[in-house]
Amino acid sequence: MTRWSVAIAAAIASLGTAFAADPRFPDWPCNQVKVPEISVAAVWAGPSIDDVGNAWEDDATIKDLVARLAARRTPLDDAKKAISDLVTGTEAERQKKAKLIFAGLFKTLNQERSEVMQGIERYFRKQREFSDQIRSKILQLRELQDRPDPDQSRIDELTNRVEWDTRIFEERRKTMNFVCEVPVLIEQRLFALSRSIQQSLE
Repeated sequence: MTRWSVAIAAAIASLGTAFAADPRFPDWPCNQVKVPEISVAAVWAGPSIDDVGNAWEDDATIKDLVARLAARRTPLDDAKKAISDLVTGTEAERQKKAKLIFAGLFKTLNQERSEVMQGIERYFRKQREFSDQIRSKILQLRELQDRPDPDQSRIDELTNRVEWDTRIFEERRKTMNFVCEVPVLIEQRLFALSRSIQQSLE
């Protein structure tokens, strides 16, 4: 087997152990520790929302605001201003609005984060399957090269396929590094907006 093929084989073989940081989540490839759900206490120090439930969905104004706040295309400064503009009135009215906004935002972003994380795991499983396919082709290549009368055209063809597949594999791996940042960005947005909602009550 060529030195190039050995290097590729070693790189692909390393995939299985590269992301084994937490055995509880074998399909989680990101460096960040996987926390399946954000807890309310981790991002909210305001009044309890235990009595809110899904009441925010019954208020068209709140529901629309939650959708705008949750969208990452909405600049944080604009989102914070929208919160301060809506959370007005008496102390009781402000508290009610703040609780509704946070409850909606928490549910929406927590769900979005969970869906993103599930997508990352699906992506990683496909990537792992792809690495197995490349491994199999490398073994075929080794077998062809070890034959007394190797078929050079077949070896060249398989070598080109392994090289191409490996290039695709590496591009996907780089993409995964970027995708792994999305749950973190969602958490940071939720935390920043939660603080803004709490400040509107001060």
